[in-house]
Amino acid sequence: MAEAETVQVGQAAESRQTGVEERAAGPLAEAIAIMARLRGPGGCPWDREQTFDTIKRYTLEETYEVFDAIERRAWPELKDELGDLLLQVLFYAQMAAEAGHFDIADVAVNLNAKLVRRHPHVFPVEGKLVDATDADAVLHNWEQIKRGEKLAAAAGKKTAGASASSTSALDAIPRSMPATMEARKLGSKAAKAGFDWTDVEGIFEKLQEEIAELNAELKKPAEAEQSRVEEELGDLMFTAVNLARHLKVDAESALRAANTKFRARFRAMEVEAGGFDALASQTPAELDALWNRTKRSNQAEPDGSRA
Repeated sequence: MAEAETVQVGQAAESRQTGVEERAAGPLAEAIAIMARLRGPGGCPWDREQTFDTIKRYTLEETYEVFDAIERRAWPELKDELGDLLLQVLFYAQMAAEAGHFDIADVAVNLNAKLVRRHPHVFPVEGKLVDATDADAVLHNWEQIKRGEKLAAAAGKKTAGASASSTSALDAIPRSMPATMEARKLGSKAAKAGFDWTDVEGIFEKLQEEIAELNAELKKPAEAEQSRVEEELGDLMFTAVNLARHLKVDAESALRAANTKFRARFRAMEVEAGGFDALASQTPAELDALWNRTKRSNQAEPDGSRA
């Protein structure tokens, strides 16, 4: 009986998915056509003058707005934000098509092939499924396949003067991504070669070492190079991000949560003080006392247990 119910549930899910695909086909085609019209003759002056470089900053903004909607569980807003993020993809693809590089259909074909290729536990390879009993096994297979693709692509390029010694496994990690994400990925990639802390205690020791080095730079004469202070602070932050990796915490999400908490507490301070100007007129001791009262108040609330 249970098996029959499972089959029925699976059939119902497949039917719903087919319905989604059919409904999506028309709107997606329309969105592609609208983007082409906006960029075409007689289209929107602003859209027509944009380039890859001018649009890329909006892509990052839209990505963070998606994050924000997810964190707030604002589902109607998430629908809109995902649309804005999709617009970025359509924009890039349209500009690439105009330059003769590729078009949106090529993007979809490439994505579909990649999804099938990197899920050999779902899509058979030569009639056989690869074993992947849990998420860790899936990630291991994914990384192995991805690495093979990168090596094949590098070999295919045959760049003049390039050699194996001039490439690195870290080259696949974009320098353009947010610094916390880049630091996490760099640490994770190095860990696959065994270059990592053996436990969390080792990272805490490294944090203390980096704090001491930063403090030593700050104690040097005033004319000491600011670049050294920046370097030591960067080392400290890199270590902190990799501590988060070991703790299986997303550093970006953790920092965003801390930002949200700070916003709420500071807003409460402003309210209690009677506004920002009144707050700014208080002494450091008064501000500390106000902050501590606000903190205790937050901790007393049902959802303030994480403070």
